[in-house]
Amino acid sequence: MIERRISRRNFLKASGIGVAGAALFGVAGCGGGQQRGGQQGGAGGLVSRGDIRIVMMTHGPASDPFWSVEKTGADQAAADLGIDVEYRGPKPFDIPVIQHLYESVVATKPDGIAATVVDPDALGPIIRKAVSQDIPVVMFNSGREDWEKLGALTYIGQTEIEAGIEAGKRMAEAGVTNALCINHQQGVLPLDQRCSGFDKGLGGSVKQVAVNGDDPTAAENGIKVALRQNPDANGMITLGPAGADPALKALKASGKMGSLKFGTFDLSPSILNAVKDGEMLFAIDQEPFLQAYLAVTFLTTYIQYGLTAIGEVRTGPAFVTKENAQQVISLSKQGIR
Repeated sequence: MIERRISRRNFLKASGIGVAGAALFGVAGCGGGQQRGGQQGGAGGLVSRGDIRIVMMTHGPASDPFWSVEKTGADQAAADLGIDVEYRGPKPFDIPVIQHLYESVVATKPDGIAATVVDPDALGPIIRKAVSQDIPVVMFNSGREDWEKLGALTYIGQTEIEAGIEAGKRMAEAGVTNALCINHQQGVLPLDQRCSGFDKGLGGSVKQVAVNGDDPTAAENGIKVALRQNPDANGMITLGPAGADPALKALKASGKMGSLKFGTFDLSPSILNAVKDGEMLFAIDQEPFLQAYLAVTFLTTYIQYGLTAIGEVRTGPAFVTKENAQQVISLSKQGIR
């Protein structure tokens, strides 16, 4: 890992001015961002923070409960550091749309990019292109297995398979032996990994069920059908709010609320209230606010001072249960959890 860092620095030095130097000599002047902080701060270094523009490229819209927390973290970092941060995300989820979005961002030559790489085959070449143009990249949330070979500075997020394993273990401890895994975006690698890890951790029978997370009514109906077709299921895991919120409605409509152990990845207000009320066993928080905040902070530190973390930074899994749900609800109202 250290050899990679030294090698990158030597390359930037040999190429002339490199990333930080390019920012110093005017690259940072391209385009005013949306979230400039109220103070410049961070005196010294290679470039003024007031001239730094970072773009956060994601595979989810800011209107989504999960991604709104990511955006809040990025906005807070921008305000604290006195830089510009722009959030870009598609709606609905569509890989060709995301590819176009990422390509358009790289073409504007920002000073740094924070990126989720949900499909390495489709998005990896764009990340390599950014790095080859001396645009530093921090990957977060998805793409953990590929950040080093794509040339990113670091990765911030949870290990999805291990998070799934821990979820499965908790379900098993609660007596679950036969579970449904509801996938609201089938084919998205991190979600597939969560399901796979859950299967391994449970050590029982797990059936995967695909639903349309972009259509809450269709997702609810799909879960109702799965519950009818699998009467022996005594547990269920969803992989995010787009699956969990319809699942809550489906359980109530099917009369199985309370008789079937239910947990989910990620948070939403309805999820937290369900955990607090004992309708859900747990919710897994990967701390998206922290992911975005650290991604912006690490990029700023690298652009200004040439300093970066060594290795990846894990932000989850953090389990929310009935015991700590109220505290998390309070922070959720502030857009932090």
